[in-house]
Amino acid sequence: MKILIVGGGGREHAIAWKAAQSPKVEKIYCAPGNAGIAQVAECVDIGVMDFDRLVAFAREKEVDLTVVAPDDPLAAGAVDAFEAAGLRAFGPRKNAAVLEGSKAFSKDLMKKYGIPTAGYETFDSPEAALAYLETAALPIVLKADGLALGKGVLICNTLDEAREGVRTLMMDKQFGAAGNRIVIEEFLTGREVSVLSFVDGKSIKVMASAQDHKRAKDGDKGLNTGGMGTFSPSPFYTEEVDRFCRKNIYQPTVDAMRAEGREFKGVIFFGLMLTPEGPKVLEYNARFGDPEAQVVLPRMKNDLVDVFEACIDGTLDQVELEFADDAAVCVVLASAGYPEHYEKGYEISGLEKFAGTDGYYVFHAGSKFGPNGKIVTNGGRVLGVTAVGADLKEARANAYQAAGWVEFGNKYMRRDIGKAIDEA
Repeated sequence: MKILIVGGGGREHAIAWKAAQSPKVEKIYCAPGNAGIAQVAECVDIGVMDFDRLVAFAREKEVDLTVVAPDDPLAAGAVDAFEAAGLRAFGPRKNAAVLEGSKAFSKDLMKKYGIPTAGYETFDSPEAALAYLETAALPIVLKADGLALGKGVLICNTLDEAREGVRTLMMDKQFGAAGNRIVIEEFLTGREVSVLSFVDGKSIKVMASAQDHKRAKDGDKGLNTGGMGTFSPSPFYTEEVDRFCRKNIYQPTVDAMRAEGREFKGVIFFGLMLTPEGPKVLEYNARFGDPEAQVVLPRMKNDLVDVFEACIDGTLDQVELEFADDAAVCVVLASAGYPEHYEKGYEISGLEKFAGTDGYYVFHAGSKFGPNGKIVTNGGRVLGVTAVGADLKEARANAYQAAGWVEFGNKYMRRDIGKAIDEA
């Protein structure tokens, strides 16, 4: 079969790499793709929001299945566009992708259906938000309602920081229209865990747990980013936590969406906080996490295409997800200055060291081919270096060893990805 993957980052590279292992797959296209994805797929210069051209391309090439991976096209109705053209697509429709597309919607959904989450209020005007802050407990969390590349969340420790946060989101529009409405919620303490899941509208199958590192600098300091590294599984995600979440969070979310007439098919990412009062939902994403996909998919034993089709066909209850009894760590190699100002166009060396090296992977997030055919940097997050090991400590050591194989100008990485492992 022929597959089209929509997207061009590290998550899409991991999906393409995993899909290429399916004996069903004869050809993979990726729009727009990147220099790393080009190793396993034919990259097509079509933007992720250009639905008309994407659909026309899928028709022309007789694509059997399209996988819409990023948040923006999902929220804008990419899957609906493919289905309207009579084409199969994996991912939630627009009315279900709102689970991620609107923080206010997801908070209201959890409140209505009794799904554990932080207390919150929603504001459409900066004046009302600022007035609320005068009596709110600190620290406090401000979230842009819309999509903001994983960066529209501000943790404010003082009233002045919170006031500045409202100005940043709602008045200065740092994240554009995503900040027209904001959610202000209580600050939760505990361990963060990410859990990805496949959903077919009725059934849910949970993948291996993971933990992301969002801040740019060591010690969880610096600005929020799209993710600087991750590891799987989380040692803090115990069997007891899993049982609680399956009963009180995972299936109830699927059932709530269905009850609202927003049947969800695709991947739901549960961002959890393991608080002293029990697990609570920090956020939902309506797609694979990035870089969570880069540690979860290498551990997955199943044929990924089979699982995609089961989600579309409503037969996920017949699938038994299996993951290797090992661990994986991903270290993101970024451009110095990310997520603000950084330079691009530096030649990347050392990538050949990953060829034929079992258990070591390099997923491209921001790369392209330069004029001389060499691969050069083309983004803030450039590469996700992933390694597996018998346990998390071995995987972490392997990942940092492999991160040293690669060089490019302005290379930057956190040195403490997975350090929480040592505290488990």
